[in-house]
Amino acid sequence: MKLPRIAALIVGLAFTVGLSAQEAATAPPSGPPPAHGEGGQHRGHGDWGGFLGGNGIAGTVTAVAADHYTIQTDAGESYTIHFSVNTRILKQSIQRHGEGSEGSGNPPQPLKAGEIKVGDAIGILGEVDAAAKSVGAAVIVQMDPERVKEMRAMQASFGKTWLVGKVTAIKETKVVLQSSVDNAAHAFVADENTAFRKRREPVTLADVQVGDLVRVEGAVKDGVFVASTVAVMGMPPGRTPSLPRDSAPPTEPQP
Repeated sequence: MKLPRIAALIVGLAFTVGLSAQEAATAPPSGPPPAHGEGGQHRGHGDWGGFLGGNGIAGTVTAVAADHYTIQTDAGESYTIHFSVNTRILKQSIQRHGEGSEGSGNPPQPLKAGEIKVGDAIGILGEVDAAAKSVGAAVIVQMDPERVKEMRAMQASFGKTWLVGKVTAIKETKVVLQSSVDNAAHAFVADENTAFRKRREPVTLADVQVGDLVRVEGAVKDGVFVASTVAVMGMPPGRTPSLPRDSAPPTEPQP
């Protein structure tokens, strides 16, 4: 499926960092487990690490040791990234324009732990303990510097020209979604010019369900995000809507 450029960047990151998401979800954390009641899922700190979702974080390496890295997020927080022989350490491989055959990139390549240096940008999937500022890493990816710049630019325009998240409420032409990019609620409205698509096929707002994951492009007009295009990715397998459609007014996002 041919995706808009911004959506393609997200998918590209998901491929690079998330190709081992199932393993990350089942592998035991290699670092100290969160203390009871002190952990909880990390949902981003307002930086590009939010693209990694609930069990991800990203930042710039500030120190390297035999069994851990120290990173600083764009929000200025310092995290210790614990790794072991069970941690998959990879390098994001990006195919530049004019290099080889057409395509958006190459499969990530394995790295040795010692090949990650101070100053590198890395993305991590694993058990994030936001209270202890530590991560038991299942997957670590050395990020491509140009892609990091693009992701930071995307983060800056999030909520202004695009949104992504899970639909939590629908009321007439207004849709509220929860995004793991910043762990916040966002709303958009559809009008007669909004185009909806699902698996390449044109659909309508009536086909959107609570629980669906959607990508939205548009612009803020008079303080309201008006969607120009909405790509419906559907509901995760085995999931059902948590609320019936139009059962209650949508929860308003925080200003």
